[in-house]
Amino acid sequence: MRSTALLRIAVGVVVERRKARSMWVDFLWRPVSVFVGNPSAAPWTLISSEAETTLFYAGEAEIELHRTETTNYRDNLASGAPALWVALRPAASKPPYEILAVTADPAEGEAFTDAGSNLVEAVPMPPDVVDAIERFIAEHHLERPFIKRRRQPAEPMPVRNANGKASET
Repeated sequence: MRSTALLRIAVGVVVERRKARSMWVDFLWRPVSVFVGNPSAAPWTLISSEAETTLFYAGEAEIELHRTETTNYRDNLASGAPALWVALRPAASKPPYEILAVTADPAEGEAFTDAGSNLVEAVPMPPDVVDAIERFIAEHHLERPFIKRRRQPAEPMPVRNANGKASET
């Protein structure tokens, strides 16, 4: 499938594994940050480990920016706390998750939650990504006026009698 993205930003994803306080699950996983670029480290490299929390470099992803989504990007930046949505999906083997996507579009981030098994978290947007998105918006944003559609009056439907024949009323 071919993407219509006009700009791609390479990022690395950091995931936290925390000891759970539950009898049904041993660990809780969640994306905690994103950084610009691709390190030379292999996916699922251990970054740090403390008493009950471990950080991993989960791997690389690309943020794809599309001309038709500039309004959503602009609203995200204007929120005062710009975020990226990181979506992880369960893997059949170890490690337990794989990166599905990273997006700056809040609507797309929300859509990733529709599949109940995906793990989706909003993480702070790095300043370099903010700058790149601001430049993208300045270059590609077109203000589209909202046009309210007028509904057409309904066509009268013929009424059917008990025999299924249409009759005019």
